[in-house]
Amino acid sequence: MREFSRRGILGLGAGAAAALSVAGCSSSGSGASGKVGTKPGQTAQAKPIGDGSTAFTGKQPHQPDKPEKLEPGQKPPQFVVFSWDGAGEVGNGLFPRFRKLARDHNASMTFFLSGLYALPESKRRMYRPPNNPVGASQIPFLSDDHVKATLKNVRAAWLEGHEIGTHFNGHFCGEERGSVKFWTPAQWDDEIEQAMSFVTKWRTNTGFTDLEPLPFDYSKELVGGRTPCLLGQENLLPTARKRGWRYDASSPGGLQIWPAKKQGLWDFPLQSIPFPGHSFQVLSMDYNMMFNQSQNSTKGPPANYPGWRKQAAEAYIAGFQRAYETNRAPFFIGNHFEQWNGGIYMDAVEEAFKHIADEKRKDVRLVSFRQLCDWLDAQDPQVLADLRRLGVGQQFTGRS
Repeated sequence: MREFSRRGILGLGAGAAAALSVAGCSSSGSGASGKVGTKPGQTAQAKPIGDGSTAFTGKQPHQPDKPEKLEPGQKPPQFVVFSWDGAGEVGNGLFPRFRKLARDHNASMTFFLSGLYALPESKRRMYRPPNNPVGASQIPFLSDDHVKATLKNVRAAWLEGHEIGTHFNGHFCGEERGSVKFWTPAQWDDEIEQAMSFVTKWRTNTGFTDLEPLPFDYSKELVGGRTPCLLGQENLLPTARKRGWRYDASSPGGLQIWPAKKQGLWDFPLQSIPFPGHSFQVLSMDYNMMFNQSQNSTKGPPANYPGWRKQAAEAYIAGFQRAYETNRAPFFIGNHFEQWNGGIYMDAVEEAFKHIADEKRKDVRLVSFRQLCDWLDAQDPQVLADLRRLGVGQQFTGRS
């Protein structure tokens, strides 16, 4: 039995990536309790940073209380992190759709914003990707209207308690020299610096005067990311550590076990989960579901959509149930704002989200990666070491 499908991990070439549009594909509690803060849409007195694209507005609203510390042998909560690669709003309403879903269930998520989604196409030559031509990108630049919509949704998401991470910029995948797979630590540092610049100088680069600033200091907000196609983590980590990041979510094919640190950062991989109807497992991301169901076609036979949608939802739910009923390892689900195969994966992840957020389960926490870091860092190292000894599907036998 294969542990997970090897197909669909490396991702897309330039042509396929363009066809998949804004998604920026990777290969691939009911809520945080005790949220406090200002009302949605409200901020403290803003203190502009730089050109006013961002502003310091104080502590982020709607964050959990101080993390509780487990006693030895105490059963941990079931943490679940829903994350979104790219996080661009292109008029299909998916960004606000899942923000509303999170609000309805008092949940937090992580949005890995692609820096290019804050840069208008007319300024594409400002981007100088490592080992690639100036202005090149394997994901499309957004129209001005879609850049505006993305900035509005990112602002609203942060005010609602979500984390804003990074998906970097040009999404260069594959085996060619320009792929992120071959970037050096210094090149990763340059890529991060550019991503941060596009986000923190959108006002200068776009000329927009009718938008409010992003309500956070991105140099402090940015503590983790996910690389394109889950490539290049080894050389990214030294740079991420020097920048003070707390985690990375770029590992492929992780097991459903408790996370450990890699080069000083928490390692939060996409995980191998049961794939109903197959003898192998699949990575916990919409792209990998699509790759295996329709052989990397985003427009498979419509007659298959109902069955594929059901299979995808059941895969996510099976992954959750396996963790929840056994070792309680945090469960990670990755997504894009996409409409592949008629939008079935968006419907599937919503169905799974609602199942996971069932109010009858008081010990489930839907959190961001940064909030999970807060909880992990608050625990006794020996307690975490004991949890890490539990294998996939191994029953937790401590006290509840």
